[in-house]
Amino acid sequence: MVKIGVQQPPAGLKPEKEKKSGGDGAPGAVLLPPGAEEPAPVVQGRRSSLSGVCYLTMGLLVLLLGLVFASMYVYRYFFITQLPRESVFHCGVLYEDSLYSPFKGQLELHEDVKIYIEENYEQINVPVPQFGGSDPADIIHDFQRGLTAYHDITLDKCYVIELNTTIVMPPRNLWELLVNVKKGTYLPQTYIIQEEMIATEHVSDMEQLGSFIYRLCSGKETYRLKRRSARRRISRRDTGNCHHIRHFENTFVVETVICKKP
Repeated sequence: MVKIGVQQPPAGLKPEKEKKSGGDGAPGAVLLPPGAEEPAPVVQGRRSSLSGVCYLTMGLLVLLLGLVFASMYVYRYFFITQLPRESVFHCGVLYEDSLYSPFKGQLELHEDVKIYIEENYEQINVPVPQFGGSDPADIIHDFQRGLTAYHDITLDKCYVIELNTTIVMPPRNLWELLVNVKKGTYLPQTYIIQEEMIATEHVSDMEQLGSFIYRLCSGKETYRLKRRSARRRISRRDTGNCHHIRHFENTFVVETVICKKP
């Protein structure tokens, strides 16, 4: 028999595999020299900063929207709700008429004004004037439809024309004007201008005029009006077939002259 023995390596020597695996016995470990650590992830830091900016922007937008809605709430429930108590005015104005009444001095005109800001229209009632020469009337300025309707109470007829925004103040502006002069009985002394119109075709479909004018003119003869070209102010002798309505919805008095079609 042959006896085979295996010689053990010396104590100071290690197998080849152990040398390759590292001194700590961890297989496949790679040792790096000092100062050769991996760099920090820069891209991840940039992403985090961009996310912070986005969150900040969204927060500012939410805050801004909150301020807008809060302002709308305060305006609607603490300001608009108080308007109905002050949207009805009994007004008077002093003015001079150098053509029709040159020797009477100041004339006096009264009217009742109802302003509907949310509905965007104005309703004016002109009673029988003290000086004469003008008809009592109910007037509606509908800013939604862009129409003005005159109900001549003396004739019991309605006349409709396009709204003249250069003469008629919008409801909000007129309301502010009347509130500012509410402490006094009269508006400051002012002047009078004249606009002349001619009645044209008869209006048969009243619903096309809108609900506000429909309520005013329903059951009455209603005609369209057309403005005459600008010319000198006409005298009383030239207006035998005309009717006059004096009113104001601005800082001056307007005399609307409605004439029959020749």
